[in-house]
Amino acid sequence: MVNSACEKTFSVAPMMEWTDRHCRFFHRILSRRAILYTEMVTSAAVIHGDRERLLGFSPEEHPVVCQIGGSDPAEMAEAARIVAERGYDAININIGCPSDRVQKGRFGAILMKEPRTVAACASAMIDAVDIPVTVKCRVGVDEMDEDADLDRFVDIVADAGVRTFVVHARKAWLQGLSPKENREKPPLNRERVYRLKERRPELEIIINGELDDIDILRAQLEHVDGVMTGRAAYYTPWLLAQVDEGLFDEPAPVTSPMEAVERFIPYVERGLERGVPLNAMTKHTLGIFHGLPGARLYRRHLSENATRPGAGVEVLRQALNLVREQIARRTAAAE
Repeated sequence: MVNSACEKTFSVAPMMEWTDRHCRFFHRILSRRAILYTEMVTSAAVIHGDRERLLGFSPEEHPVVCQIGGSDPAEMAEAARIVAERGYDAININIGCPSDRVQKGRFGAILMKEPRTVAACASAMIDAVDIPVTVKCRVGVDEMDEDADLDRFVDIVADAGVRTFVVHARKAWLQGLSPKENREKPPLNRERVYRLKERRPELEIIINGELDDIDILRAQLEHVDGVMTGRAAYYTPWLLAQVDEGLFDEPAPVTSPMEAVERFIPYVERGLERGVPLNAMTKHTLGIFHGLPGARLYRRHLSENATRPGAGVEVLRQALNLVREQIARRTAAAE
């Protein structure tokens, strides 16, 4: 995809209302090796919407992938051209989201039932751009829950030129389960993803779904080409700081959660100068001290104060001082 074909990869999943440009900048501080994804944006929004708001990103975010949802080949190709012109490293087609709104728009997981539509979109996009076009899908959908169903989908889409598939190791139920329940209730089926890789070794197969520990992530790389984590990266972002060393034997870019937030401060200051609300940036750091002294005080201070009109970077510095005080008290008590 955005790495050489022989390299294993680690990615942070596209997550609506979470993986915006501020989140991605913070995640990049934590890992040099992570491939970062945008929130999903529809092809129509790319073409007709506020492109800077929807597609803007900082150069530091590279490698960064834009995820697009849609089902009209011509529209998807036009959206792909716009995304490529913005400088993204790759484009990913969303064939995994099960929400009612996405279904009504005829994209997301419902298109696993229409592999030839996906193939037509992918082919048109590949012809339109020079960057990789990839697909994120599920292991199954509704009654289509056998290896043969996933194999057929992948074979048809791969024939259109797609070489990279990110596979969420849960099926999706399009009726009766909410998007949240679709991330939790259908049982994991990682073995199906492993078998797909065994059957199509020439494709890049990346696994997603409940990968919330560095040891679990490392174990997956014995079977597939890459790993993708979502909620764990957001709720416990310090996990990302373990990735470079734990998966790639490279030094971590930061040595502590405190250092990570301190390195985020200049970005926050620049954002405030542009009129970005403090909370829009700091909310992505709320889990960074998870399990450490002062974590609750840090979250509470930001939650209560960062949303206030005119809140400035001093609110973030105050939250950091609360953590420092807690660490100092713990250290003194232990001596």
